[in-house]
Amino acid sequence: MIFLMRRPDRLYQFYIFCLLNSDYITEHFAARNNSLVQMIANMNVYFISGLGADSRVFRNIILPEGNEIIYLDWINPLKKESLASYAFRLSERIDTGQKFALVGLSMGGMIATEISKQLREKDLNEPAITILLSSVPSHKHFPFHFKIAGYLRLYKLVPVALLKKASILNRFFSTDTIDDRKLLEQVIRDSDPGFIKWAIEAILTWRNETSPQHCIHIHGSKDRILPIYKTSPTHIINNGKHLMIMERAGELNAIIAEAIGKV
Repeated sequence: MIFLMRRPDRLYQFYIFCLLNSDYITEHFAARNNSLVQMIANMNVYFISGLGADSRVFRNIILPEGNEIIYLDWINPLKKESLASYAFRLSERIDTGQKFALVGLSMGGMIATEISKQLREKDLNEPAITILLSSVPSHKHFPFHFKIAGYLRLYKLVPVALLKKASILNRFFSTDTIDDRKLLEQVIRDSDPGFIKWAIEAILTWRNETSPQHCIHIHGSKDRILPIYKTSPTHIINNGKHLMIMERAGELNAIIAEAIGKV
């Protein structure tokens, strides 16, 4: 450009060239721009909610333009089905022919971990990235009382109705806004007792030591369900609780957007 400024005749020639080839230049840059948009847009992001929850807990999550949110709703578990088996059946709803990512909340993160592992073991297209929210990639990251409850099968002694009521009343299941708190209470009330009963046993008997190959793990420093000192997240949300998905969505959106943008 400096050379052109020093040579007005060359600058004039360049100007004439642009005028004569304006259609080509416009189409050229438009084509490059469209290619870039296609590269960014070709990402299906599958969301898996936590125990006793559904897709409504993700209502504050916003992905960068061009990425499609797909909710993997719960399917009915088989009798005595393991978490690994359930994850495999749920993965059949994923279009592995397209580039995709997995986002799992709490129990959903455990299932996302299993899906990623099983797809890799079967030499199928695995997720470009797996994002765990308030979750753990291995049973070894469970707190001690989880292990005791699983070993002694204490979960069989507590009625599901009582667990649901306790979940609503317990402070660490509450969120900062009234609207979010009301939504959460309704989500818990709507949850299927039979599914919760199965899921608790499936979680406490889950055995896995393999983390997803491409993984982002976001955890709250004040998570009382899955304490942070038992796991090793890649990102820590200061003062974040187990359901920070609702009250700290802005921070999560930024981390998720950055992670997706890199794959």
